[in-house]
Amino acid sequence: MQPASAAALTLLSAQAVRERAHRLLELGLRGMLEHFRVDLARLETAADLTIEVMRTAYPTLDVPFHSRWRHFVVDGTDRWQRVAAEHARDPGWRDPAERARAAFDLAIVSVLLDAGAGPDWSYLDYGTETRIGRSEGLALASLVMFAGGALSADPDGDTLRVDASELQSMTVEKLSRMLQVDAANPLPGVEGRVALLRRLGAAVAAAPEVFALRDSPRPGGLVDHLIASARHSAIAAPDVLKAVLQHLGPIWPSRLELDGVPLGDCWRHPALVTDDATSRLVPLHKLSQWLTYSLLEPLQEAGLAVTEVDGLTGLAEYRNGGLFIDTGVLVLRDPAEARRPHQVDAALVVEWRALTVALLDRLAALVRQRLKMDAEALPLAKVLQGGTWAAGRRIARERRPDGAPPLTIVSDGTVF
Repeated sequence: MQPASAAALTLLSAQAVRERAHRLLELGLRGMLEHFRVDLARLETAADLTIEVMRTAYPTLDVPFHSRWRHFVVDGTDRWQRVAAEHARDPGWRDPAERARAAFDLAIVSVLLDAGAGPDWSYLDYGTETRIGRSEGLALASLVMFAGGALSADPDGDTLRVDASELQSMTVEKLSRMLQVDAANPLPGVEGRVALLRRLGAAVAAAPEVFALRDSPRPGGLVDHLIASARHSAIAAPDVLKAVLQHLGPIWPSRLELDGVPLGDCWRHPALVTDDATSRLVPLHKLSQWLTYSLLEPLQEAGLAVTEVDGLTGLAEYRNGGLFIDTGVLVLRDPAEARRPHQVDAALVVEWRALTVALLDRLAALVRQRLKMDAEALPLAKVLQGGTWAAGRRIARERRPDGAPPLTIVSDGTVF
């Protein structure tokens, strides 16, 4: 039996997420899970809805990767590209690596803020005088913060950057002001988000060998580390995730650890039994994978070829998971559970999220079969974008007036 620390490190990978999720799905298909029944016959319905919303949004089926960059498009205008164009004449902006550092800075902060906005919060876009909620609202708010130099140590000179020192000095009051949060516009988990940003700043400052190879400590310094580790100007997506989990792992709240190794978005489930120290542990790494998907395009723009994109998994979040509940693929054994709030570490939530990851693989295969496309033409990252996330949102709005997910999760702003 391998040492506990070595076993713990195996959980910090997309492969572990996929393997354990599929093990729970197999148990579900045999009727051996406590909280959900799995009806694979209803997967056809989920596939039909996914294809319908995909064809509506992308009639030619030319679907981009699922990433944070899609949320910076407001009313057909790519706000990030507009910001970048405004800085095109800056001497430093002509360097692809510097542009990638800035993109990493924005993506990392924006993803960490993207952990469920709830139905009552929205962001007033002064450009259009419209209110935008949910993930898109948080994305726009983070972009405005970034473009305005709110996270730069030199906001009057070098605007498009995030400095570790500014992250470490973040306060609830400052973030609330930038996200337009008040009694009439409440956002759940603001304190958790602030704590996450402060820990990000501390982790970046503590690892200059990773985050300050070509600049002072900033999250975007991870670009230089990844470029240095690439082989023949290529890097595999699962290796990007490993770097994210390894170097940003310390930022997550104190949850499970194994032999001193923090496990991040990893939880206990009694049915997942193994013969080593990782028994009953289910890794999901939702935000880390969402972040990894969002880092792939800046890496490509910096000149790296990104391979093995399908080595990442689907995201264990409430839109994808809600799609499977609302289409009847997943059925609660106790329907009353839909009316109760659940903590993120509850076995029911862990079960739901893991089943979501495994079912997304099956759904992606079915969607490709229906569209007569292969995994190269329609990788999972495009099925998610096209796709399952939008389908989950649409059916939630059809089923519930506020568009809420089918289960109520008590979030601290650092998981969903």
